[in-house]
Amino acid sequence: MSLLSVEEAQRRLLDATAPLARSETLDLGEADGRILSADIQARLTQPPFDASAMDGYALRAADAPEPGVILKVIGTSAAGHGFDGTVGPGETVRIFTGAPVPAGADAILIQEDAEKLEGQAIRTTFAVTLGRHIRPRGQDFAEGETVLKSGEQLDFSRLMLVAAMNHATVEVFARPRVAILATGDELVSPGEQPGPHQIIGSNTFGIAALARQAGAEVIDLGIVGDDRAAITAAVDKARACGADILVTLGGASVGDHDLVQSTLVAAGMRLDFWKIAMRPGKPLMVGELGGMRVLGLPGNPVSSMVCGLLFMEPLLARLTGRPPLSRLSTARTSTVLAANDKRQDYLRARLLHDASGTLLVESYGKQDSSMMKIFARSDCLIVRPPHAPELPVGAETPVLMLRMIAR
Repeated sequence: MSLLSVEEAQRRLLDATAPLARSETLDLGEADGRILSADIQARLTQPPFDASAMDGYALRAADAPEPGVILKVIGTSAAGHGFDGTVGPGETVRIFTGAPVPAGADAILIQEDAEKLEGQAIRTTFAVTLGRHIRPRGQDFAEGETVLKSGEQLDFSRLMLVAAMNHATVEVFARPRVAILATGDELVSPGEQPGPHQIIGSNTFGIAALARQAGAEVIDLGIVGDDRAAITAAVDKARACGADILVTLGGASVGDHDLVQSTLVAAGMRLDFWKIAMRPGKPLMVGELGGMRVLGLPGNPVSSMVCGLLFMEPLLARLTGRPPLSRLSTARTSTVLAANDKRQDYLRARLLHDASGTLLVESYGKQDSSMMKIFARSDCLIVRPPHAPELPVGAETPVLMLRMIAR
């Protein structure tokens, strides 16, 4: 099977994926970050009445077209306690922010523009205009209006809006279930003492965090050795848990000790593609097993994370019905970048600003994909397309942001 370009592999993966049909009802307090699976209509009108936007006096604009008018104060309108009477000629009502504008009044004189007189009266010190400082009924939204659409993500502002529309619960897409399986005789869990030929299995924790940030529920299948029966049992567990995506870490190639791909194919997996023209991350595997998408990520830690960013994150966005996170940006090179070969490179790099504020990117010297410390210190990955020519200092280059705020 020939090497696929990154763009073609992403297209094939996403074109074959539809948003999950599952949804659930959540209390508002549990819905932060979730994606609406149904439109939301307002159950009331907001504001429900003409309301004052300021503390002051409700009056008829026709009574105070210029300063110096004396008006009789006939009552008070406060939030939650409106004035039931009607404002007539030469009259005014003391009013507070958010309170209903009484019948007959059509403007608000703010309290700083009123001089209090003896005997429940005021003198205006500022001209009043029709509708001044009044929030009209329905200015925000009207009962029955569709205010939020299916597919929108609930954040602090939208949750506030949903509550104001008098909804205590919302319908949201269910979280995709991502089962993560690390494989390899060489792996032990963090906290264990590795043998003389073993290393700590770290990929699971990075991929799991990325999956959760993308809105997924994670099922950790642990570490299994290079054993077909153990791999098969773990895959069966993922299917029994209703996983939407099985992410395997390591063993997806076809070497003597790479058993994941052949074991999955024997279990009925339809292999879509594997081997991508990218560095790091070439041995990526994509398939489908009984309705469960399969992503076989490389065992190399940095390769695994780069593939997770490029393939798992947008796949989860598609499943949850949200637009993919836009990580692609541009910066100017601070050093010369060498010409590239036939694979698309993702170079670990840091961001900085020059004296003029221009965003610069500086590639780390060593790019070995086993070096996790450099990856953790990187702000972005410089994207070098296949056969890209040498780039001089100051040239613009695409970057894939790892952290959305540059140092």
